[in-house]
Amino acid sequence: MTKFESHRGYSAMFKEGRLTLGLFFAIESYQGSVPEMDVANQVRLAKMAESAGFAALFFRDVPLHVPSFGDVGHIYDPWVFMGHVGAHTSRIALATGSIISTLRHPLHVAKAAASVDRLSTQRLVLGLATGDRPTEFAAFRQPIDDRGELFRDALAVMRTVWREDFARVSTPRVDLSGGDTLPKPALRDIPVLVTGNSRQSVAWIAEHSDGWLYYPQSADKQAEMIRQWRSMHHSFKPFSQSLYIDLSDDPDAPPTPTFLGFRSGRRFLINYLGALSEIGVNHVGFNLKYGVRPAAEVVQELGEYVVPHFPAHAG
Repeated sequence: MTKFESHRGYSAMFKEGRLTLGLFFAIESYQGSVPEMDVANQVRLAKMAESAGFAALFFRDVPLHVPSFGDVGHIYDPWVFMGHVGAHTSRIALATGSIISTLRHPLHVAKAAASVDRLSTQRLVLGLATGDRPTEFAAFRQPIDDRGELFRDALAVMRTVWREDFARVSTPRVDLSGGDTLPKPALRDIPVLVTGNSRQSVAWIAEHSDGWLYYPQSADKQAEMIRQWRSMHHSFKPFSQSLYIDLSDDPDAPPTPTFLGFRSGRRFLINYLGALSEIGVNHVGFNLKYGVRPAAEVVQELGEYVVPHFPAHAG
C-alpha cells in the first residue's frame, strides 16, 4: 500500500501492474502554436472523458508564447483553468503536466496546489518540471543553468510547508519564519511526479518523487528506463508517459509515425497500449494536437472502444 492509496486522484490513475489513460488540454487538433480553446467545448469534452472512464485530465504550464517552440498549450493559467474544469467535474484526476517550478515561487506553488487539493477533494496529481526555454528564463530573470538546483529547492520547500505548521525554511529563494502557508493538503502531502529528468539523476527522482512522468520513446528504450526506475525502490511508484495520437476513422489502419506518437486505427492503439502495460507503464496521457478528426469524435471512440481495456481505478 502506498501513502497515497486514499488520495482520489492518485488512486484513480495508478495501480501496480495496470495502465490507465488521460487527456491533455487542449483537447483538440490545431495547426500552429495556438489552439481555438473554446472553453465551453473543452469542459464538455472533459465531462465526456470523465463519464467514459478516463483517469486524468492534464494541465500544462506554458508561461509565454514563444513562436519557435510551436505550442502554447491551453493558453489559460493552469491553476485558474484547473479550478474551472475541476468545478465542472467530480471524479477524474486533475494532473499537471507540468508546473514549471523554476519560474514560479515555491510558496505560491505550495499554496495553489494545496488549494486545488482541498477544493477538488484530493484530485490533484502534481507534475513538476524545470522548464527549458531560454526566452522564459530571461524574461523571469532566472538563470537557466541553475534550473536543476532551483527544481530541488522548490520541491523541498513545498513538501516542508505542506507537512509542517509554521515551518522555518531558509533557501536561496525562501526565508520563511513566523508565517505559515494555508490551506494544508488533506494528507499533509500531495503526490508529485517529476517530468523527464528535470536535470536530476534517476536515483534522486526515485527517492524524492511519488512517480515519474516521461516522454514517449521506443518500446525497448522505455522498457530499459522502467527497469532502471523499478530497481531504485522497493515500494510501488508509478511510471507515466505522454503520447501524441491521430486516431484514424479506419479501426484497422496500421501505424504511421508522427511527432512523439503515431497515426493509427483503434485496434493497433489498443495492442500498443497493452504492450506498454506489459513493460510497466501505469498511465498514458493522450495529446490530440496533431489529429485530423474532430476531437469529440475521437474522445467518443476512445471512450467506447479503448478506455474499457484501461479504465480508471475505482476510488
